[in-house]
Amino acid sequence: MNQDWRGALVRRLLLILLGCLLLGLVSGHLAWSLVLGLVLYLSWTLRQLLRLLAWLQQNPDAPPPASHGIWAEVFDNLYQLQRRELRQRNQLQAIIDRVQSSTAALKDGVIMLDSHGNLEWWNIAASDFLGLKHQQDTGHPITNVVRHPAFKEYFERGLYDEPLEIVSPVNDRIYLQVNITRHGNSEHMFLVRDITRLHHLEQMRKDFVANLSHELRTPLTVITGYLETLLENSGEQPGIWQRALQQMDQQAGRMQHLISDLLLLAKLETTSHPSANNPVAVDQLLKSIKSDALALSAEKQHRISLEADSHIQLRGSESELRSAFSNLVFNAVKYTPEGGDIQIRWWGNEQGAFLCVQDSGIGIDRRHLPRLTERFYRVDSSRASTTGGTGLGLAIVKHVLLRHMGRLDIDSVPGKGSAFTCHFQAAQVVRAGGWGLEAGRKE
Repeated sequence: MNQDWRGALVRRLLLILLGCLLLGLVSGHLAWSLVLGLVLYLSWTLRQLLRLLAWLQQNPDAPPPASHGIWAEVFDNLYQLQRRELRQRNQLQAIIDRVQSSTAALKDGVIMLDSHGNLEWWNIAASDFLGLKHQQDTGHPITNVVRHPAFKEYFERGLYDEPLEIVSPVNDRIYLQVNITRHGNSEHMFLVRDITRLHHLEQMRKDFVANLSHELRTPLTVITGYLETLLENSGEQPGIWQRALQQMDQQAGRMQHLISDLLLLAKLETTSHPSANNPVAVDQLLKSIKSDALALSAEKQHRISLEADSHIQLRGSESELRSAFSNLVFNAVKYTPEGGDIQIRWWGNEQGAFLCVQDSGIGIDRRHLPRLTERFYRVDSSRASTTGGTGLGLAIVKHVLLRHMGRLDIDSVPGKGSAFTCHFQAAQVVRAGGWGLEAGRKE
């Protein structure tokens, strides 16, 4: 085909040139004859361009205008390209229609946003859950349509590893879980799920644990009181009874710690924000925790060092932060062999503030790290009796950090020790003076 139109073009040019030569020889004006032939050929070419432009502007789906030579090839090729593009466009539209019809039937809400965070498309379930209206809300920012403070903060923060739970703006008896996924060119896809039943079950669990813990506290206090009385007079008892009473007292103490941790965890789960939002002098708090850790270390003779920037304070609840930080430090004491090193560091920079508790203890296998903050999860259940732990310490740490806009990173190598690092966002940090540990103190 290509060789045909090329040959036709050459023949046409040769015929025009030959005609111009003959006309020039007859008329005696060879140059003017060549110019006339060139003008006629350019006029014909311009006419074909104008026909092409008119066809593309008026009705490109119609058959192309009739022509011949190279322009016939141009018209035909453009027409075939348009036909191919139309078929592909129809196929893509059919796929989009199938996807939209499938997602429209889902019980979970699906929302698509553009790169600017504006609403593009959503299914019927999303409309029911969030009250979205296609004619009014299309093209508007999602944060202007879903007016929920927690949702706006969650979306603008850009950290979507954990889902968000909110109350439906349409019905306050419906609880929703929002999962956000980034894709394409900074676009977002939302998956909104009704978790009302799961929320009620979780609330029942929390209430049950809290109520049971409260109910157990009174009889346990009575039992421990009698045990203390019996232990004070244990000299009058046989040796076997003395050992039994000591073990009973030890287990009663463990149960008291367990109940205290359960009550604290239940309290942390009831709200998403700390009980206070005042600047906390973390360096002084860590100094107090270090003193308690040295007392806990006792005969193990750990080398505990503290390096804290006194200029970096943290907004929040001092009691909650004490619970979280002391759990990390006391865990390091429990799982670090005799004579080991424990380093506590507190510093900040433009990105936020950081607390790192690093030890030279037994370490943790990498496969256990994702589950360490689960309630009652233990790497080795046999260690519970020797360390006296409740299995709730890191769960408390996780919830306290979430309430203070923080997260916990864990790095550990078996046999070489572990490092627990708390990251706090800059919005929670109160700074006075320069950044870095050089502005703080070392003890």
